[in-house]
Amino acid sequence: MNVLFLCTGNSCRSILAEATFNHLAPAGWRALSAGSKPAGYVHPRSLALLAREGIATDGYHSKSWDALPVTPDVVVTVCASAAGEICPVYLGPVLRTHWGVDDPAHATGTDAEIDAAFATAYRILRARIEAFLALPLDTLQHDCAALKAELDRIGQLLP
Repeated sequence: MNVLFLCTGNSCRSILAEATFNHLAPAGWRALSAGSKPAGYVHPRSLALLAREGIATDGYHSKSWDALPVTPDVVVTVCASAAGEICPVYLGPVLRTHWGVDDPAHATGTDAEIDAAFATAYRILRARIEAFLALPLDTLQHDCAALKAELDRIGQLLP
């Protein structure tokens, strides 16, 4: 199963989610990430945070949803629509869910405050990914309605 984490710029949240999911996922599950308007770079604070967490960062780059190597089975949007951010809508016959997370790339303040925004986004995404991976995936991957209901519920979780 391929899970696409989608946002606009593909430089922070979707990269954090892709790398974390791939670090934790069982065999047969793989994450990708993309953006509708890719920034063209991965935010250095995202890479530094992943490295501190012991998660490999090699090969991650900002990319367009037009250049996916496979068709995803599940699409998880991670933009914070409550903050007025426009979420891209993936067009295709896939299961879709929304896990809104504030964009740490827009954080301002001291270095510590900006790092804290990245850490918060990571903690939220990791908690949701862990909840996703704790589901009975062998059963749910064959029941799209039940999987969607669980993923929608997980999207409301905060650590």
